[in-house]
Amino acid sequence: MFTGIIEELGRVTRVEPRADVVRVTVHGPKVVDGVRHGDSIAVSGVCLTVVDSDAESFSADVMAQTLAMSTLDTVAIDRAVNLERAALVGDRLGGHIVQGHIDGTGEVLQVTPGEAWSVVRFSLPAPLAPLVVDKGSIAVDGVSLTVSAIGDDPDGSWFEVSLIPETLAATTLGTLEAGDRVNLETDVLARHVQRMLRLDTHRALPSSLAEPGGPGSGFSAGDAAPASDSASTTIGGDR
Repeated sequence: MFTGIIEELGRVTRVEPRADVVRVTVHGPKVVDGVRHGDSIAVSGVCLTVVDSDAESFSADVMAQTLAMSTLDTVAIDRAVNLERAALVGDRLGGHIVQGHIDGTGEVLQVTPGEAWSVVRFSLPAPLAPLVVDKGSIAVDGVSLTVSAIGDDPDGSWFEVSLIPETLAATTLGTLEAGDRVNLETDVLARHVQRMLRLDTHRALPSSLAEPGGPGSGFSAGDAAPASDSASTTIGGDR
């Protein structure tokens, strides 16, 4: 798990295609400090497993599914990447819960620079549009960001983020131009809710949440129901 707070700007130094994977080597002296074989590092939002490392770099294998879902399908030597080590238990959660599991890619539609901020608009693939809300969280190339605006136009959905100078300077987002592709990861909670609604599970909750006296409820109809069971057992209402 990650927080979307980038620790270091890294640089790809080697790309080795191997059967159905690509092994990439990334220069990142800060994130390899104390790293061990099998540790996780997010590379522009993609959770990768360290298979080799030295004092300044690490290597990881990118499988075919990851290549198909992310911008790593065009990874090349000298590409700048955002790097973040997995979060430690007990750390402050400065961003939001980021898994490093990319949902898809978006395209930069517009960059509007300001005196202190830069507003960037990204395209939003149709399957991801229901998972993104105004003032909600989204990870763009691994950077935890707050959605500042959303829209659904006839030619497709989009969202905007407002980037502060620190984000522009410390991540790859500061060099984005119209037409660039980025990795997108939506809020994991939104994905769970979408899945529940799709399967209609909000109408068939586990037995521990069943109506008083029902099968598996653990108490008879004559018992007082716990406070949490006094309301309706449906959480989503009618679709």
